[in-house]
Amino acid sequence: MAGNNAEEVEGSAGTDNKNTNAEVPPEFLIKHPLQNTWSLWFYDNDRTKSWEENQIELTNFDTVEDFWRLYHHIKQPSELRQGHDYAVFKQGIRPMWEDDANKMGGRWLISLEKKQRNSDLDRFWLDVVLLLIGESFEHSEEICGAVVNVRSKVDKIAIWTADTSKQQAILEIGRKLKEQLGIHGKIGFQLHRDTMVKHSSATKNLYTV
Repeated sequence: MAGNNAEEVEGSAGTDNKNTNAEVPPEFLIKHPLQNTWSLWFYDNDRTKSWEENQIELTNFDTVEDFWRLYHHIKQPSELRQGHDYAVFKQGIRPMWEDDANKMGGRWLISLEKKQRNSDLDRFWLDVVLLLIGESFEHSEEICGAVVNVRSKVDKIAIWTADTSKQQAILEIGRKLKEQLGIHGKIGFQLHRDTMVKHSSATKNLYTV
């Protein structure tokens, strides 16, 4: 995390060094590994750069403890400037349609009205990330990552999956997502190849749950 990008995403949590010399019980030094290593990405929305150049891989984490340390160190999505994104993807997968792991896939999309930014956006994003890194889906091998977009009118959270031909896996992921977040309305699944050629609001849903 370097330069101005660090300032964009770093939160205000302070560091208490008073107890750094205290003896720590061994069980508190043990880290709990995740099944996968995950990368945190930040989209900067610098208009002097290309879309791909604006995608910045900030850091990786592969333990529960490292995730929570990172989570408490960075800004919440609701604190980001409009036009900025966070993404959490399995290491080696870039948060872009063209990546080999994504190009045959799609996304479950949750749209949040601006009034929900303070009430739901941060909570939904944390719940989605915990579902991903905790391998909570029956077909978690189909998960590529998740993106949160902070925009002027509608914020969006999406879970990206790898292979749209695997209908059973896609529907399981969508139902679990809706259930875990307590969403009462419908959510839709869109193909990346459709989103690439149309504005997302005009993209038809392949599935809804």
